[in-house]
Amino acid sequence: MTTPNSTYIECSGLFKIYKAADLEVVALRGLELTVDSGEIIAIVGASGSGKSTLLNILAGYDAPSAGTIRVGSYDLLQMTNREVVEYRRHEVGFIWQETSRNLFPYLSALENVELPMVISGAPRPERTQRARELLDVVGLADRADHKPAQLSGGEQQRVAIAVGLSNQPPLLLADEPTGELDDETGEEILELFNTVNTEIGTTIIIVTHNMQQAARVSQRTAFFHLGQVVEYGRTSDSFTNPLEERTKDYITGRYG
Repeated sequence: MTTPNSTYIECSGLFKIYKAADLEVVALRGLELTVDSGEIIAIVGASGSGKSTLLNILAGYDAPSAGTIRVGSYDLLQMTNREVVEYRRHEVGFIWQETSRNLFPYLSALENVELPMVISGAPRPERTQRARELLDVVGLADRADHKPAQLSGGEQQRVAIAVGLSNQPPLLLADEPTGELDDETGEEILELFNTVNTEIGTTIIIVTHNMQQAARVSQRTAFFHLGQVVEYGRTSDSFTNPLEERTKDYITGRYG
């Protein structure tokens, strides 16, 4: 359990090393990061900077190599297989950039939102009620019976957010959630993240390469470079008065 504004995620000296044949790729290099409960933060950086690697570890899809990483009461470096299942089922929701990865095409919007609760064993009346409530939160109560092919890309991402929130996880992760959407629809999805954060209190981490989107939605922004956080602070300060040359380079488009 966490309380508002308490430290919820803590990464200290975090390493992730991938091995392929005789090669080692260091994706995270002693990364340091803390996130408070109830925050929205953006992770920004060039391709290969470690953004998605950290998100996959936080989602329970990958395991760290060394260091410390805690999410709530979970120690992600020490979890058993059973604890990983429990963690992924109840602690965290995940939204992919590719809308097709978030939803089952043969299920309706309502059934997609219900599915995580089915897996968790929630009674039918309870899961149907919650699914309808979540579709209402994301503005799609009238599209509950539509399948993904009958929804626009933005509507599919709205349903994906509802799916991610299905089991009431305290943490929601989004990997480039507006990458396949046009600018106007992307703005609507970002506004929805703010709504979810305000109304439900969910901690949200959004990976993006879009500086304007990071500035619009996040309270703090972490700039990644070669597997490390090179600058982390209030989003407004990071954009108007960056302290790191590498952050300035990214903001002005000189790399990335």
